[in-house]
Formats: sequence, C-alpha cells, structure tokens
Amino acid sequence: MADYRVIHKTKYVYEDFVSYCHNMAHMYPLTSRHQDCFRTHVTVNPKPIVSSFRRDYFGNQVFLFSVEDPHRALEVTVESTIRTHASMGYDHSRSTAWEEISSIINESNLEQDISALEYLHPSPFIKIKPEFGDYGRQFFTQGKPVFLGALEMSESIFKNFKYDVKATTINTPPEQVLAEKKGVCQDFSHLAISSLRSLGIPARYVSGYLETQPPPGVAKLQGSDATHAWISVYCPDMGWQDFDPTNGKLISEEYIITAIGRDYSDVSPLKGILFGGGKHKLVVEVDVLREPILEK
Repeated sequence: MADYRVIHKTKYVYEDFVSYCHNMAHMYPLTSRHQDCFRTHVTVNPKPIVSSFRRDYFGNQVFLFSVEDPHRALEVTVESTIRTHASMGYDHSRSTAWEEISSIINESNLEQDISALEYLHPSPFIKIKPEFGDYGRQFFTQGKPVFLGALEMSESIFKNFKYDVKATTINTPPEQVLAEKKGVCQDFSHLAISSLRSLGIPARYVSGYLETQPPPGVAKLQGSDATHAWISVYCPDMGWQDFDPTNGKLISEEYIITAIGRDYSDVSPLKGILFGGGKHKLVVEVDVLREPILEK
C-alpha cells in the first residue's frame, strides 16, 4: 500500500491568439480494486466559461471544458491524492490456457466475459495481423496459461526492445515497432495488444503514472516524472491483470491508473478542437510524490 500526490501540468503556448477551444481531459485517477482516488482538483487558465464532468463509455472520469476568451496560452493543472494497493497475488499458472479464452467468452452469458469481447477487435491504433500473431506464439505455446504468456511477452519486450523517445511518434504503427525493436511505452503497449488480440486474447490499454526514483545521491527534479502506459489482459474467472512491457513486470503499488480503453486514442490525457493559434509549443510536467501513509 502507498499514498501518492500527483501533480500533472499541461501548458500550450500558441504563436497567435486562439479565439475558442473545447477540450476533453483524461487526467482523473480511477477508483478500482488497485487504487482509491480520494481527491482530484483541476485548475484551468484562462478560466473556462463552461465545464462539466462525466463518465465515458469505458468508465473513465472525463473533464470537459470550453474557453471562449482569446488567449495565447492554455494551462491545465490536475492535482490528485491516491492510495494504491499491492497486486492481488494471483497464481498465474492457474489462469486459463490461452487457446480456450476466445471460445469461452463467445459462449458465455456472464457480463464480465461479454464486456471483454470488445477488446478482441481492431481499434484505431491496434491491428489484427498474422505477423503479430506469429510474434506472440513464441510466448503462447500450446496450453500456456494466459497470464504466464503475457508476463513472458512483457519480459521479452523489456529485454529485447530499446526505449528511445526519438524513434517514434504518436502515429507510429506497431509494424514499425516490431521491425525496428524500439519506441516508448505507448508503442510497446500497442505492439503487445496487437499480438494478444491477433491470438484471440482480450487486451486493453491502460494509461497512468509510475513512481520513479533518481539515482542514489541525486535529488529528484520537479516535473521530471511522466505519464506512462501498459496493458491489461483478460482471463475468464480471474478477470483483468495488468502487465508493463516497458519494464517487463506486473504492475505493483507504484503504478497509478488514470484511464482504460482500447488504445491510446481512447485515453489521451488532453485533446480537443481550437480556432486559431497557429503553431504551438507543448510543455508537460508531472510529479508523482509518495506521501506518508495516513488513515482515511
């Protein structure tokens, strides 16, 4: 168990005036079996003329806001207090054999199985292709329990792919990531999900934060953390289990979930439409601060 305070600042600076903008933010940590979100406060400058909250299709908390005053900069700051919990302690060797999952959920009348069907299909950043299935089969051999295979795939991506922020963009396809074996957390997650779905295994995209530590003797720089992404894999009877291909492990208490979807397009931290502005500069600062454990 761990308590955190997360501060996520996003600032756009435009070369010309923006006359109007409407935005949607996925920056509110979820309350789930992994974590409890006790408080979230958002500040927008310039002040929105209209703002509201709602749950999206995937159950994420979404903040909608519109700024109608002409502006050359937009700043959104979200501060949250969260308590995370250790993993459930599944015996992964008892998870369902991966070959059986598709038929089980297609024939099931259980709500949780039916809802998992959606994560078997292509989505804007995810493709179902033989080459992704071929990549996944080295981890999902005959009769392999699905969670063991997912962990082996995550460990392999961590060991054999290079983390390189300059290698890809937001629109880099998973085919390129597989061929060049480099990218960032978004790319590794999209590749893993493409492989899992190509094998008939439901998988979804998770966005959030990861507590990081500076090297020994070095002070942690303000704003030096970042958003993170990983995957969640479904097993009938056992539910969803999260794996981090970027770090080759199960998620643990230092992970904080903000949103879940089919891929990045469903959970982008901040997106919207605007009129005017021209070119822009984007600055994002994230602080994930561990707090003393307090009774809630």
